[in-house]
This record gives sequence, C-alpha cells and structure tokens, in this order.
Amino acid sequence: MKRGNQTSIAEFLLLGLSDRAEQQQLLFVLFLWMYLLGVLGSLLIILAIGSDPHLHTPMYFFLTNLSLADICFLSTTVPKMLANIQTHSKSISYGGCLAQMNFFMLFCSIDHFLLTGMAFDRYVAICHPLHYTIIMSPRLCARMVAGSWIVSILNSLTHTSLLFQLSFYGDNEIFHFFCEIKQVLKLSCTDTLINVAMLFTLLVVLGIVPLIGLLFSYTRIVSTILIIPSAVGRSKVFSTCGSHPSIVSLFYGTGFGVYFSPTYTHASRQLSIAPVMYTVVTPMLNPFIYSLRNKDMKWALRKLIRRKTLFSQGL
Repeated sequence: MKRGNQTSIAEFLLLGLSDRAEQQQLLFVLFLWMYLLGVLGSLLIILAIGSDPHLHTPMYFFLTNLSLADICFLSTTVPKMLANIQTHSKSISYGGCLAQMNFFMLFCSIDHFLLTGMAFDRYVAICHPLHYTIIMSPRLCARMVAGSWIVSILNSLTHTSLLFQLSFYGDNEIFHFFCEIKQVLKLSCTDTLINVAMLFTLLVVLGIVPLIGLLFSYTRIVSTILIIPSAVGRSKVFSTCGSHPSIVSLFYGTGFGVYFSPTYTHASRQLSIAPVMYTVVTPMLNPFIYSLRNKDMKWALRKLIRRKTLFSQGL
C-alpha cells in the first residue's frame, strides 16, 4: 500500500509482552483491572474535589488536572492492548500508530509538568507560608496548567510532524504493547538523525531542566522541615507532601531509565516491561497514594460516597 509520504507499510504489529496464550489471558485480566482502578480512582478524585469547596485550593487544582491527564494517559495505550489480546490480533494501523504516539507524548509531558507544578506549590506552602495565597494565585495556577498543555501539545506535534517525513518498508514489528517512538524510529528506512536529535534535545529541555527545579523545591522543603523543632510539627508538614515524592520517583526513575538506556533500542520483549511502570502502574497508583495518605481527600471521598448512597436510596 503506497502513501503520499512514501510509506509502504499500512500497519504495524505490536508484539506485546508475551506470545503465550495462557500469559495473554493473565495479562488481559491484570491490565483490565489496572485500567479500571486507575480510571475510576482518578474520576473519584475529580468528583470529590469538585464537590468539596474546602478543596478548591491550588494543590487540589493541580491534582484534578493530574487525575484528568492520568485518565487520558491510561486510555491512550491500554484499551488498544486489551482489544488486541481479545481479538488475537497484533495490528495497529499506520495512522493509529502515529495518533497513539502523539497522544502518549502529549499526556506524558502534561503529567511531567503537573508533577513539577505540584512540587512548586508545596515548596511555596512550606517555605513561604505567609506569602502562599499571594504567590499561588488562581491566575498563576491557571497559567501554569495552560502552559503545560500548550508546551506539551507543541512537543508532541513536533515529533509527529517529523515522523511524517519518514518512510517505512519491510519490517513492521514493534517489540512493545504500544507505539513507542524509539521503537518506531528503528523501523524507518530513512535517516532518523533529525528525529533522534530532536527527541533527546526536547527530552533534556522539557524533562531534565524542570526536574532540576523539582529537585530544588524538595531540597528546600526538606531543609525547612529539618529545622522545625517539634517532631509533631515535622510530621504534620511532611504529611502534606509525603505522597508526591514517591510518585515522582517512580515516574521519573522508570521514564528516564527507559529513554536514556542504551540497551532499550535493542529488539527485546523483556525491555518492554519497564515502561509498564510509568505508563500504567504510576497513573493507576496516583489516585490511591494521594487519597489514602491525605486526610482532606479521605474526608471528601467519604462525603461524596455518603451523598451518592443517600441519593440512590431516594433520601
């Protein structure tokens, strides 16, 4: 099949995590539960925050957007994987593959920026509490979230537009459960130097630079907590931001480990397991970590569930 951009491949084959039938069914059940838990958990957080006026603060504004991004992030890759397992198919169309890569990079970038914004919010709250309401104004928060979307959209469109310039002939097997950009670039018959250079340039600019800001924020937070004389005070302050570092560590540790690992470019199904951590596990865990370790969120969720129960009973 010939395309306008000289692409002869009409579809790619997603080889997934396993070829064995018994493992495929186990993976289907496992990923289906992770997807449902992640989506329903994020929806509950959005509803709980929206229904409780006490949670209409900058921190929960960022958490609402993170939950929405996580729903989209999970929905970009997991449903296609589940559909392929059920239909015993491995194919994804050329256009579908490019669309999946575009949305994957979009929501992955948004998650990254929102985590950085949440770290900055906690830094201001703990290190500059008297100026918190002035610094973290609704206008600044809205601009930070809008900026995250704009930069993420431009980033994903840049990579997608460059992929349109490539040609693909012959080999169309992707050793992954979704169309991951580095794996797709390996299949191109065209020189991918510009694509690879742009990928790592934007990864450094949009990934490592904000990460430095995130680490700076938490360095200042830790130093502030350590000088608090009361152990109760230190515990109370740490509880307001303790869940965030665990998510950041999991997301960045696996993400950067994948993209900066020299062995990841090799065709191996085992290497496709590592990205599961930041593409599926982290978005699934986000709502549980932020709700189970947060008293305000637990109270809001109880009120939401109680309200829904009363409504269903017609009271």
